[in-house]
Amino acid sequence: MMATIRKKHILNSSALAGAAALALSPPAMAQNSVTLYGVLDAPVEYVSKMASSPPTLSNGQVTYQPGGRRFAMGSIGGLSGPRWGLRGTEELGGGMKAIFTLESGFGVDNGVSGNGGRLFGRQAFVGLQLDTSKIMLGRQYTPLFETLANFAPLRYASLYEPVGAMTGLNNRSDNTVKYSGTFGAVTAMAHYSFGTGVGLTGMTPLASGGAGEVPGHSRDNSGFGAGVSYLANGFGVALAYDEWHPAIVTGQSGVQRKAAAALRYNMGPASVMGGYRWGSTEFANGATLSRDDFWWVGGSYQATAALSFQLGYYYWNIKSLRLAPAAAEGNPANPWEVAFVADYAFSKRTDIYLTTAYARNAGVNFDSANTGFATGYFPTPGQKGMAAVAVGVRHIF
Repeated sequence: MMATIRKKHILNSSALAGAAALALSPPAMAQNSVTLYGVLDAPVEYVSKMASSPPTLSNGQVTYQPGGRRFAMGSIGGLSGPRWGLRGTEELGGGMKAIFTLESGFGVDNGVSGNGGRLFGRQAFVGLQLDTSKIMLGRQYTPLFETLANFAPLRYASLYEPVGAMTGLNNRSDNTVKYSGTFGAVTAMAHYSFGTGVGLTGMTPLASGGAGEVPGHSRDNSGFGAGVSYLANGFGVALAYDEWHPAIVTGQSGVQRKAAAALRYNMGPASVMGGYRWGSTEFANGATLSRDDFWWVGGSYQATAALSFQLGYYYWNIKSLRLAPAAAEGNPANPWEVAFVADYAFSKRTDIYLTTAYARNAGVNFDSANTGFATGYFPTPGQKGMAAVAVGVRHIF
């Protein structure tokens, strides 16, 4: 259930006569609404072996730190990233609406803002909607991310679906203009970002924190993409493309390209799905930073009205990886991961869950040098595998 706040108009005494006259005539005021919503998701997690601090990069070489088993509460949530937000609409007439979303991430365990300390780091945009078509401006998800959401086995669970490896570190971008339209069973999207605001690609930091919008260098840290999906009669198919131009030095932008295709089929209480994502990243000098293929397959099963299960398998074929422009090109061991979720719903708003994963040749969530260890699962020196299990409570409001 979401709390809805209707805009109230307060009249002072000098306006009472005019208000009385207006009350006798048909209303001509636009309908406005603001919705407060959010998710609280708190897991307790055990990780088999994890370093106590992030790896370091020097001359293209990664140095891993020592560590051990970890038993703690997680900050990024279990099935959903903790958040609160505001959505608003205003009827403008002729079927057109003004829309906005402000969404803030935080850690339930400590109350600290997520997304680098941004107040509205998850989403912050304003736009116009006409029927089922929308134009939005601000910080938003890329079409690649949104298009693949219905084809992800764990529904983009914070633990342990490797969303960053699948959709890219730029899957949430600043300074973005995006179109989205739904036409029956087909949804189409396209976007352009003037500067994604992503601070690094892999472990390599970007100029000005990836903010872009530098006079004379409009390509730096910009991005664009598109996606289209079809979902009807238990069948779904999706295609998406994303391109990003990360700049390590101002005026010298590289290019990262990702293209994906996915399928889904529902059979009563069960669903199966899978997909493939091609990827290539080059430095400004044309040298390959990474060339990779990402595959996934999985499914879900609604055992009862309250109990459901999800299972996913992910394989990352990293064909080549160069962590710095002057470093040698390598061919690291290919990571793979299997993840499982059991979820029990007490109501539409509150559930408990158990989730577990095992990853090989990377930390769980596919944390590795290729993703900049973005979710904080740091392997120790020489470590080949990492196992994790978490139990948690989620409440949606």
